[in-house]
Amino acid sequence: MEMASVMSSGCTSLRGFGLPSCPPASSPVAATAAGALPARTRHCSRLVVRAKVEPSEKSVDVMRKFSEQYARRSGTYFCVDKGVTAVVIKGLAEHRDSLGAPLCPCRHYDDKAAEVGQGFWNCPCVPMRERKECHCMLFLTPDNDFAGTEQVISLDEIKETTSNL
Repeated sequence: MEMASVMSSGCTSLRGFGLPSCPPASSPVAATAAGALPARTRHCSRLVVRAKVEPSEKSVDVMRKFSEQYARRSGTYFCVDKGVTAVVIKGLAEHRDSLGAPLCPCRHYDDKAAEVGQGFWNCPCVPMRERKECHCMLFLTPDNDFAGTEQVISLDEIKETTSNL
């Protein structure tokens, strides 16, 4: 596991596996921790650690093959900038490994597991299947200004493009 970022606003206590824990402002612990500070300046600080986990090579290759096959089947093409294609495929592979499904990596989710269960944003997402609209720019129709002419990308291209991310 590679450390991606550590953000701190000075967490005072952690519970379990790094979950921030702040006593209620009215609790004796909070009063003791805050000391004589006025109520408006008391705050609980939090520490958030995010770890970046690389997807397995197998998942990247599975998602690469899926993407190539779906592009051919849907009559779409990869972006003229293969870096876009590589990053999206890697993101799909990360979600496949961590969530069990290729959830669209180009959106924010409050609850990724719930989104996977609903299936709307699992690749190919409903907008792609129904209208050929790919928010990630992985599958582009020929009339799209960013569409390339290729429906193939190698595993080496994906590795090279995403190695420094």
